[in-house]
Amino acid sequence: MGRALLWMQTALHGQRGALFPWAPVCMACGIGVFFAMPVEPPVWQLWGAPAAGCLGIVLARWAGFGMAMLLMASGLMLFGFALAGARTHRLAAPVLDFRYYGPIEGRVIGMDRSASDAVRLMLDRVVLERMDPRETPARVRVSLHGGAAAEIRPGMTALLTGHLSPPSGAVEPGGFDFRRHAWFLQLGAVGYTRVPVMALAPPGEGLRVFAGRMWLSERVRHLLAGERGAFAAAIMSGVRSAMSRQTLADLRNTNLAHLLAISGLHMGLLAGVVFTALRLGLLLVPRVRHFWPVKKLAAGGALLAAAGYLALSGGNVATERAFVMAAVALVAVMLDRRALSLRSVALAALVILSLQPEALTGPGFQMSFAATTALVAVYERISLWRRGRDLPRWLMPVAGVVISSSVAGLATAPVGMAHFNTAASYGLVANLVAVPVMGLVVMPLGVVAALLMPLGLDWLPLAGMGLGLGWILAVAETVGGWPGAVRPVVAPGPWVLPLMALGGLLLCLWRGRGRLAGLAPMALALWLWSGAERPALLIADSGGLVGVMTPEGRGLSRDSGAGFVAQVWLENDGAGRDQVAAARLWPGPREGRLAQVTLAGTEIFHAQGKRAQEGLLCGGGGIVVASEPYVEGGDCRVFDPDRLRATGAVAAWVTAEGLRWRQANPPGHWRLWWGGRPPQ
Repeated sequence: MGRALLWMQTALHGQRGALFPWAPVCMACGIGVFFAMPVEPPVWQLWGAPAAGCLGIVLARWAGFGMAMLLMASGLMLFGFALAGARTHRLAAPVLDFRYYGPIEGRVIGMDRSASDAVRLMLDRVVLERMDPRETPARVRVSLHGGAAAEIRPGMTALLTGHLSPPSGAVEPGGFDFRRHAWFLQLGAVGYTRVPVMALAPPGEGLRVFAGRMWLSERVRHLLAGERGAFAAAIMSGVRSAMSRQTLADLRNTNLAHLLAISGLHMGLLAGVVFTALRLGLLLVPRVRHFWPVKKLAAGGALLAAAGYLALSGGNVATERAFVMAAVALVAVMLDRRALSLRSVALAALVILSLQPEALTGPGFQMSFAATTALVAVYERISLWRRGRDLPRWLMPVAGVVISSSVAGLATAPVGMAHFNTAASYGLVANLVAVPVMGLVVMPLGVVAALLMPLGLDWLPLAGMGLGLGWILAVAETVGGWPGAVRPVVAPGPWVLPLMALGGLLLCLWRGRGRLAGLAPMALALWLWSGAERPALLIADSGGLVGVMTPEGRGLSRDSGAGFVAQVWLENDGAGRDQVAAARLWPGPREGRLAQVTLAGTEIFHAQGKRAQEGLLCGGGGIVVASEPYVEGGDCRVFDPDRLRATGAVAAWVTAEGLRWRQANPPGHWRLWWGGRPPQ
């Protein structure tokens, strides 16, 4: 034990001056522990964690360097744990616990598109018929399948008749839990309507930023028609609701979807263009040039422009990270200080994790910081290597594009594959020919268009911007159509991404040859991923779908219905097929709405509807999955909506002893966003 502490102290001494970037890593570990816990921690633990963290940080003043760093790291972990718990409780809001049909009234505070390409409205100030306001969800989200009788405007009070249901849980054990995502949006119900939306009251005060975003989006699409206009509106205002599913798929399949996210590329170009324009403009005035701090004034103006862009864009995680980093650099210019790149990345992570701890679990945070950390670390190594070397001027821009695209692609690839189950085979090629156009044509002209908009002259730069966007869309469509452009990927196990992150952080943040130790956890992660085993049996939490693994892939019990669940199952399997094709692989007989299969010597019946249950008797340890409440008839295990409400989705693996079961909501487990009461 003593030798281990001595080795740790020696290793940490070699990292003096480079330990600050590890601060958000420690905080993220505490946040990760909170979200990974099977049972909601009691409130006294959430109060005790920061108190213990403060005590550890105070004691670190009298400890040796190695022990002091250990105490500081533990304190940051405890702070992260407490922040995640505090935000979970602070955002607590009513969640619908039954299926509702009737009138829905609310104020429009958001608008986007669903996976089925339907317009969705986010409503607050919700009123539901015959419901106590104290039990009414704070927000609901409704997909519009019936058009709109009134033009939908931000802030207007809408009235519609539709279906609402509670946010659904994970579609399979260990999968993405939409209930947790909805909890932090204070989204208490989701649903749809097939009737037109009516305007009950015009927009009132407030929501000016949202209204401004929608106005800007509509103006850009008015001046620039088609998908190019929708693309331009997305990168200028953050509103993507006008983009078609096919365009989004093309960008995603070629690893160009990052161009839609208002991130470091957009924020950096905006701040750079404004800083340069202001500085040149001020230098043209002799008195200002000689007596005013021109550089600092230009930095202040660029900071204000970046803050306005942050507000106008909707403020997603990538934009917030880019703004914090740009603000650090601009404030350093104003204070005559040098901005340390990895420190600015760490500071951005600390700010975001302090304000939104739940962002840690999302692909936006993970991909944004993976790409940025890798890029900054690589360019720091390149800058050290270039010292004393005289390289051709033309080489650096070309090398910069190749290196940036390659490094960002490699850093984000594992995260993208883990979350979206696809790999873009030609993503590097698409980025090499599209990113330069984005940086040299599209974004500069977008800044010029924003500056000329008050004069009504924005149509001219928007026309040039449209040419650049047309090129990017053509690249996405062409490259995405190449054979093998998209390869399906099997979902990894729970330890793969954490191990990948640990290895990448060691490679990027650690000083000296010890950074090569990061290759070990990355190799272990790849080995675990290559051996990922998918469940032999999957049962949806509604009882409406059953999936059985066959030698050719997963076979589904029905070819329609429960489409979202089917899509996620097949994506997690790494199967490049749709529900209809998967239903053809069902290995057992199917009579009407009753499907049957034998797995590991166990008979499994899937009854879809009441009629399919008539005369159904199972025995000998068989299994019945029913989409309607089922009255047991015989010695069998039953999964119907009443039982699945408690267990959630169910999975099973074949072992030598039979079937090994796993539930999305295991017995004794409970988290606040699951609703209901904690287990006794």
